[in-house]
Amino acid sequence: MTENLTYPDVVSLAVPFFIAAILIEFIWIRISGKGGRYETRDAVTSLVMGAGNVASGIAMGFIAWAFFMVLWEMTPLDLGNSWWIVLLCFVLDDLRYYWVHRFGHRIRWVWASHVNHHSSQHYNLTTALRQTWTYTFTFMMVVRAPLILLGFHPAMVLFCGGLNLIYQFWIHTEAIGRMPRSFEAIMNTPSHHRAHHGRNPRYLDCNYAGVFIIWDKMFGTFVPEQEDEKVDYGLVHNLGTFNPLRVAFHEWVGIFQDMSQRGLTLRERIMYAVAPPGWSHDGSRDGSAGIKEKHLRQHPEKRGTPGFR
Repeated sequence: MTENLTYPDVVSLAVPFFIAAILIEFIWIRISGKGGRYETRDAVTSLVMGAGNVASGIAMGFIAWAFFMVLWEMTPLDLGNSWWIVLLCFVLDDLRYYWVHRFGHRIRWVWASHVNHHSSQHYNLTTALRQTWTYTFTFMMVVRAPLILLGFHPAMVLFCGGLNLIYQFWIHTEAIGRMPRSFEAIMNTPSHHRAHHGRNPRYLDCNYAGVFIIWDKMFGTFVPEQEDEKVDYGLVHNLGTFNPLRVAFHEWVGIFQDMSQRGLTLRERIMYAVAPPGWSHDGSRDGSAGIKEKHLRQHPEKRGTPGFR
């Protein structure tokens, strides 16, 4: 039985590694003049967002844990704690991450939490730390429910989720180009994740993977980074601010402003929360599909190429 199962807080243990890696990347960029760029205010904003994420996790983490333990008490299954069970949990939790991440780009309520991670117009290791303060309010914890009901202990599930986040830290860099082809075919890499952070029409809503890029290839969301189209980082409509409070809450404010418009039906108010970002009741805005289609009308030669299939 795994009633008293405990795992180390691997993300906290990895903090010294994060700091060392950021310093190494920064020095490398300064010496070589390659591999990206650091902007002081942008990097500080990312670090503040990371600290806020830790604080919100401490303050609100009991909600998810209580929910997971209720599920654990409900399930008659207990898969134990053997190494292959941990490995299986890691793989299945990465599939869970893929869908949560995809929901985070296709459901505005979840995007309101995730958008801050995409708000930097730079791409370096500090960007990995630009994390949400409001994840609990997305209710995406429910996507982990099947794992616990299948018999994976909540502590094991959270441990695997921590390893997933640690893996994703190193892929937030321009200092690493392409990895060997066999590695790129299976694993998420800096090249794949650079494309994910692009605001170019080609790169919108692609490469949701955490660790294994195979999920994107299986579900049709993979777009390779193109040599002839440099990734333009940030949001479709960039914020133009380094204020952490605005970064953290601007999309939540936008949702409530849209839902509060006069003359809307109940369905329209709900759609402003659950439809993809860019949805509007009068069609006056464009989501990612509309942005891609407009771009194709201007550049028809791109139709059928990666990102526009």
